Amino acid sequence: MKDVVLSDGRKLPLELHKVKIVQKLNLPSAEDRKKNMEEAGFNTFLLKNRDVFLDMLTDSGVNAMSDLQQAAMLTADDSYAGSETFYRLRDTLEDIFGTKYFLPAHQGRACENILASVFVSEGQCVPMNYHFTTTKAHIMRNGGEVVEIPTDEAYKITSDVKFKGNMDIDKLKAVIDEKGKEKIAFVRMEAGTNLIGGQPISLDNFRKVSEVTKAAGLLLVLDASLLGDNLHFLKQREDICKNMTIKDIMKELADLSDIVYFSARKLGAARGGAIITSNEELFERMQPLVPLFEGFLTYGGMSVKEMEAINQGLKETLDEDNISQGPQFIEFMTEKLIEKGVPVVTPAGGLGCHLDALKFLPNVPQNEYTAGALAAAIYIISGVRGMERGTLSEQRDKDGNEPLADMELVRLALPRRVFTMSQVLYAVDRIAWLFENRDLVGGLQWKKEPEILRFFFGHLQPKTDWASKLVKKFKEDFGEEL
Repeated sequence: MKDVVLSDGRKLPLELHKVKIVQKLNLPSAEDRKKNMEEAGFNTFLLKNRDVFLDMLTDSGVNAMSDLQQAAMLTADDSYAGSETFYRLRDTLEDIFGTKYFLPAHQGRACENILASVFVSEGQCVPMNYHFTTTKAHIMRNGGEVVEIPTDEAYKITSDVKFKGNMDIDKLKAVIDEKGKEKIAFVRMEAGTNLIGGQPISLDNFRKVSEVTKAAGLLLVLDASLLGDNLHFLKQREDICKNMTIKDIMKELADLSDIVYFSARKLGAARGGAIITSNEELFERMQPLVPLFEGFLTYGGMSVKEMEAINQGLKETLDEDNISQGPQFIEFMTEKLIEKGVPVVTPAGGLGCHLDALKFLPNVPQNEYTAGALAAAIYIISGVRGMERGTLSEQRDKDGNEPLADMELVRLALPRRVFTMSQVLYAVDRIAWLFENRDLVGGLQWKKEPEILRFFFGHLQPKTDWASKLVKKFKEDFGEEL
């Protein structure tokens, strides 16, 4: 992507690709969208995709593949053991990251399961710049706890700080002094932070984190799932990276880490995952769990066709025009919503545009799942499916108490090379209309609450008949819409 300046002075993200394959979409009526939401238990995860117009739930596994990725899938070596596909992917990972050892897994959370199973023991903690839902669940399942120590700026919705995903170095040192080496399983950094607006980390901060962990004799683990977006921000926002190549940055991040893992559903734009390291002892400790949980060592639960697509997708990560597409679309959408007065997370981060649900719906208290209600309302008035990233995405403690999330956000993900500018502008228009009519939206309560990862498959219901009132007002303003 490049920004092109129009004749009237406006800047517009310009796609440096053309669309070669299309998929037909469907926009149900407002009444049908309300019915669909009710059947899904007011949980956008449970909507049928055929009932979704613009799927902004996630960028995981739904990024559009390139023509070269599609072509690469035809070269896959279909073998249970010793596939040439594995060795091609291993060589690409070594070339890009400089790592010696590669363990395949079917996706990112499978990598987290292996990491937590091997390194987390009862009573240990994992300091990190911020948690991800499955990361936290795996650590807790193995008897550990998460200690979040981002910089204070991370919790500010509106900011001009360029790297809100950074870890607070003084807090890291304090945790190490308080807990001691034996009580810390490893230190984890996420590049960038999923649950607090896709905010990136800086290379300077990561260098400092690595220095502290090495001095303390602790492992440093990098979650590189969102690294593509973070690389764009490093090149654009950090002076020390401006004269470095993308490969230079990736190699240094890997050199500073003991273990790197990622969901290729994000980083490689295909379905799979990987753990990489240059430490033979760590590799050998993790290796037995791949055939136990995933599949044989040379496919790890992945289709070899997907592995070929990941191989090509990782190479395309080195292209700045490729990795800039998501962040530039997100920035464009964020700026358009700001023009309409809609409260959003700034600066625009990676992964998607993030709405501040507490300011969007000040009449809905947080214990009535503000972001979940907003995500449901957005679908009802637009057919756009977003994701709740707030209290619903947390889980109760062992005593049944429910912690309120640090941020109550709705994420509108923008998968790479998927949406057109007119579709983004449509979403902006409908969300702006909802903001003007925000008093119509009410809260949610549990109907069926699972114990683990409840936001994936739990069912809720509105506390009042607010969804019907919202549809009525929508029809008054838009008629039949189409």
